[in-house]
Amino acid sequence: MKTDTWFIRLEAPSDEAAVEALQAEAFGPGRFARTAFRIREGVPHSAELSYVGTAGGSIAGSVRLTPIRIGETPAMLLGPLTVAPEFKNRGLGKLLMRTALDEARRLGETAVLLVGDPPYYGPLGFAPVPFGQITLPGPVDPARLLVACLTDAPMPSGAVRGGR
Repeated sequence: MKTDTWFIRLEAPSDEAAVEALQAEAFGPGRFARTAFRIREGVPHSAELSYVGTAGGSIAGSVRLTPIRIGETPAMLLGPLTVAPEFKNRGLGKLLMRTALDEARRLGETAVLLVGDPPYYGPLGFAPVPFGQITLPGPVDPARLLVACLTDAPMPSGAVRGGR
């Protein structure tokens, strides 16, 4: 089934099982050991900055933003971004990202951090974090640590922790 028509909406509590299934399929059981997942542990994602994309009434993808601090700066941690395999490479992931980033900017968020592939996220406004400027409480490939600054403020620095 090929579709280029997506409906993007805020994630609802009733979407939890479908979103969890997408994450399990995309990242497997080892996802809970990853540093980004551990930062989000015990910190609810932002209900006003978490979206699903649907196609034909089914959830085809999702993105969540979770509140964090980078040093003393409130920020958001993006992820996971997931798209069902049958809907990959059709623009849904980028549309979900743009929606979340635009709304985060509108709500006054200053920065969004993620661990991901620079070629994919770079065109969406993410830049590599200079080595050592932002530290996470676990292992991460420094080449995959990216941040999007949503204001004119300088890139935040310091240790990342979940919550505000």
